[in-house]
Amino acid sequence: MKNAEHVTFGGSALDRAGEVRSNPNIIQSMKQASDSTVVVFWRGKPLIHKTRPAGLMRLGLDHPILEGASDHLILLGREDGVAVFAHDLSAWEPDELDADALGGFLDPSEQQHPSLSENQVFAELRRVMTWLNPRDAELAASGRAIFSWHESHGFCAKCGVQSVVSNAGWQRNCPSCHAHHFPRTDPVVIMLITSGDSVLMGRSPGWPEGMYSLLAGFVEPGETLEAAVRREVFEESGVRVGDVSYLSSQPWPFPASLMFGCAGVALSDEINIDPVEIEDAMWVTRDDMMRVFAGEHPKILPARKGAIAHFLLENWLADSMD
Repeated sequence: MKNAEHVTFGGSALDRAGEVRSNPNIIQSMKQASDSTVVVFWRGKPLIHKTRPAGLMRLGLDHPILEGASDHLILLGREDGVAVFAHDLSAWEPDELDADALGGFLDPSEQQHPSLSENQVFAELRRVMTWLNPRDAELAASGRAIFSWHESHGFCAKCGVQSVVSNAGWQRNCPSCHAHHFPRTDPVVIMLITSGDSVLMGRSPGWPEGMYSLLAGFVEPGETLEAAVRREVFEESGVRVGDVSYLSSQPWPFPASLMFGCAGVALSDEINIDPVEIEDAMWVTRDDMMRVFAGEHPKILPARKGAIAHFLLENWLADSMD
């Protein structure tokens, strides 16, 4: 697909330094290096500076906010040979919290730590992802996903004993049964299903009014991407799909998915939704999708910029799918 790696969260060619993660001496020297930096997260929100162009903050390891953090840093990679770590500051309790906003679909709240300046805030990644350049976005996605994994996988899945972080944050080991556990990424297919000059769109229950997107679903064990596309589309909409092809992928750290963008050709047009899976589905013509992107459609809002659905639809409209 043309521009396949221009999707948000991908394509920055980050040096992930995987070959040194298991070497504690190198990791320690990286932590002691004066030019090493840290990106900081609070409950999944990256620390950014809002001064335009906005970007992901990188702090020095001697910053007051990182006091006592050395043993809890995760190595994200290297930038021009310089180590970049991540730290989770979720234990900090802001003086004022908007409990209703936290965890919302597009949490608009921002948290400002007293050790930081006013324009340095923790912000929901979904809301600010299009503000970030490709490198900042990849670091933010990687850090958010790895901390989410640690938060939900603190105990050995084999015997239940609390596991221990190793490999610079990219592995957990069980001290009892000696099992090794690695970060989980869930494969998800998201489908640009077309019938002639129309594309299949749907919405999930609970989405904001007017929000529609391409159909998507998790890949099941023992299933190919092509089979998952056909199964998910049929389960959700009743539409049968024939030829399937791969287009592009996107890391989606909410909490830890890898979205496989695929194209599929519909064999039938009749829609029969499963109300448990989706709330509505419809065929949208190319002309109507142009109106959607222009914000002029009476029912459908434009797909969120930064999401792979927007990327795929934009390329479909521009005839740059191959």
